[in-house]
Amino acid sequence: MSSSLVAYDDSDSGTETEKTEVPNTSSSETSFPSSSVNPVQYFAPGSLGTKSTYEMHPTENTDSSGTSRVCEDPPEHYAQNNSPDLTSLYCRRAYSGHTALSMSYKNYEQTSSSSTNSGNGVSQKRIHKDSTTAIKGIRPYIPKRLRQENSSVPENKESDQRDSSDCDVKLGVSGEQTLRKTSELIKPYLGSKYKLTEVPKSLVFYMSKHSGPVNEIQWCPVREQSHLLLSASMDKTVKVWDAVDTGCCLRTYSCHSCAVRAARWTSCGRRILSGGFDSMLHLTDVETGKQIFSSKNEFRISTLKFHPTESNIFICGGFSPEVKAWDVRTSKVLRVYKAAVQQTLDVLFLPEGREFLTSTDAVSRDSADRTIIAWDFQSAAKISNQIFHERYTCPSLTLHPKGSVFVAQTNGNYVALFSAQRPYRINKKKRYEGHKVEGFAVGCEFSPDGTLLVTGSSDGKVFFYNYHTARIIRTLSAHKEACVSAIFHPVLPSLLATCDWAGEIKIWQ
Repeated sequence: MSSSLVAYDDSDSGTETEKTEVPNTSSSETSFPSSSVNPVQYFAPGSLGTKSTYEMHPTENTDSSGTSRVCEDPPEHYAQNNSPDLTSLYCRRAYSGHTALSMSYKNYEQTSSSSTNSGNGVSQKRIHKDSTTAIKGIRPYIPKRLRQENSSVPENKESDQRDSSDCDVKLGVSGEQTLRKTSELIKPYLGSKYKLTEVPKSLVFYMSKHSGPVNEIQWCPVREQSHLLLSASMDKTVKVWDAVDTGCCLRTYSCHSCAVRAARWTSCGRRILSGGFDSMLHLTDVETGKQIFSSKNEFRISTLKFHPTESNIFICGGFSPEVKAWDVRTSKVLRVYKAAVQQTLDVLFLPEGREFLTSTDAVSRDSADRTIIAWDFQSAAKISNQIFHERYTCPSLTLHPKGSVFVAQTNGNYVALFSAQRPYRINKKKRYEGHKVEGFAVGCEFSPDGTLLVTGSSDGKVFFYNYHTARIIRTLSAHKEACVSAIFHPVLPSLLATCDWAGEIKIWQ
């Protein structure tokens, strides 16, 4: 007579059973002392497209054969599939027997009581893990008041990062050798006075490295290094050229993230001050490209001018009613000059730097009140705003090198002449007309001896006026696009540099 024995488990389902010893059935099976390893898989929403990770927690759970199985990473084609069904099916095939799966999702904390496997009566605790990582594509809501209070924080961080970083500099073919040398063409003129200016006739160099309009050009103020030409462009770069010997680009500085509207040499010729539509001010070392001074301005910059006697102070103007005086030694604003205007077009220091002029866009229907404003530099007081009463804006101001007068380029297609002494009266008997401005920021410049006045034109021509008679001496067809600047060389008497709205720079002699 055969009999069967049936064993019943009297243990409570809410408690864990004591550890039982499982003998090895074959040498190929893996066993762990006193406990087996149960794989527990963790998923998170949005992570099914990536490779899953598994953590091993020792629990008392073995399959019917007594073998402890370890789940490895699923194949790559399962990990790359976005369907949760395929992933769960794969894991069920990997865990044969009565293995429990537990999943934890991000940002959910769950704990559950232990459950009993129906086959062998062995219980297992579900393990849940919380992750503090935010779900991709979802940003927390920030109240408007907090956004306004913290709006200036990223700007300060960006300014600090730019202070510690260097400017991106690209060297030319022979930039290191040509940057500090003295040109053989300039040496004969260094020991003598400036001779009579001659009108240029022929083209010497054609330079077209800029990919955008050139806003401003300037010769180096140091006579021994006056072969260097500085250019600022809408292509976000500032370039230094050898415009006397080779016509090559020696340096390219990429410090700005937007168009560079203004760039000026320092009096020593070793640094370059630049400002642009990214509202950033940079003082860059010419040789190394290191940013000596860098600051975030509150408005887009359109003009920069250094003080004639204090080389560490400059004035910055742009798309704002304010004009600011900065000190590069402290990186702080010294004074603020406020006017009821929207934009400052140009700044001009009068002799000795005690007073300066600003040209603005404030025009009315019949007059241009506040178009040109005179300021006291020390007290920031407004001296006069009744200087120019015609209904035209003045994009450029230039001081005569010898006489106590200055000129203003107007959008009325003429250059007006003013006295540089109070009350800054306009000369109604003399004006320089014949060229075209038509909304471009066309600049004008006197020759170093003060006998000629040169100006660009919106039709690409260059006009040479006699300063005393206001008559046109010569017209030069220099560019196809609008010529926005034309400047004489400070040492060589017949050398002229011009630039246009197409990004071209030309040297004439």
